[in-house]
Amino acid sequence: MTNTQSHAKRELEILFKTTPDAIIREFETEILALCEKFGQSGQSGGSAPFTAGALSHAIKKLCLQQTIAPLTGEESEWGTVADGFNQNNREGAVFKNGDGRAYYLDAIVWKGDTWNSDKTSNDWDTFTGTIQGISSRQFIKSFPFKPKTFYIDVTREKFDANKHNKSDAVTTGLDGDVVYSIKDMKQIDEVFEYYDRFKQTLSK
Repeated sequence: MTNTQSHAKRELEILFKTTPDAIIREFETEILALCEKFGQSGQSGGSAPFTAGALSHAIKKLCLQQTIAPLTGEESEWGTVADGFNQNNREGAVFKNGDGRAYYLDAIVWKGDTWNSDKTSNDWDTFTGTIQGISSRQFIKSFPFKPKTFYIDVTREKFDANKHNKSDAVTTGLDGDVVYSIKDMKQIDEVFEYYDRFKQTLSK
């Protein structure tokens, strides 16, 4: 038994005594086996934190059925949905249209300026869609492709028929119709270094 597994075994025993229903209890055998393998891998003081971090990151993503390697764009990754569109079977937010162009639905997530009651977070005020003619979905430049989401700051004001187009209005439960606008267009520049701009001609 390596020192790593010995340490893990002791800590798990203490945890299970103090928290009998610990959520990781059913994975005890697998955790100890992984710690033993890690202990045998000869990590140094410098490499151990990096390797442990890489392991935990990979395990989390795999358990959540997320990708840990770039999409290849190969035919085996695509399944037919309908009307000539194909969905990537490794990343469900990636589609390919009838012209063969692939795009990512979550290339942009808009981040509003509505805060929670104690002004500590506005993480809940995020959404996808089209603002100022810019869609959340964007074309993928090429494969291999690693999905990346850009969070772009937006602000909102009440809809005014004298200054806004009705098509730009968004109906909210509390404030009625509002119009969103991008705070800093420089944030968009970074998006189009990574993606090609999506043309609003697709139905999917």
